[in-house]
Amino acid sequence: MIQTPRLILRRFREEDRDAFAAMNGDPRVGEWLGGTSDRAASDAMLDRINAHIDEHGWGLWAAERKADARVVGFIGLATVKADALPVGPAVEMGWRLIPDAWGGGLATEGARAALDWGFGHIDTPEIIAFTAATNLKSQAVMARIGMVADPVRDFDHPRLAEDHPLRRHVVYAAARP
Repeated sequence: MIQTPRLILRRFREEDRDAFAAMNGDPRVGEWLGGTSDRAASDAMLDRINAHIDEHGWGLWAAERKADARVVGFIGLATVKADALPVGPAVEMGWRLIPDAWGGGLATEGARAALDWGFGHIDTPEIIAFTAATNLKSQAVMARIGMVADPVRDFDHPRLAEDHPLRRHVVYAAARP
């Protein structure tokens, strides 16, 4: 578990499934992901996230807001396999928050803590993050936590159609301090 002034980053619990599914089904969240997820897909994703944590001891943790004990999304680290995306293999920083948690600095606060934790506990020379080229808010978070744009690694996301507006992805990286 990681604690910041306003967040607890922890493994997802069974009682978090409804909040996780609501976030993944929200069209405002899905706008940046190429669409929303139904309950079955959301539950399967949560199971994969927890399996990753069980296997590695770290992962995309539930982001619980201390003020109200509400799960407002996830923030953490994940492995990108060599055959999954053009940027693999890598350790990836990622986050997803409910819309009412946007704009208040929670993503930056949690991502900074997860990045620091990653370099303190994972044997990796760098941690990367990527998002759609049009997702300027996520890119701003990446920059605020010290990640640097790495345009030679930008890529077209293979799971999105060639004409999809989110297909082009930008890559940011943070080297081990």
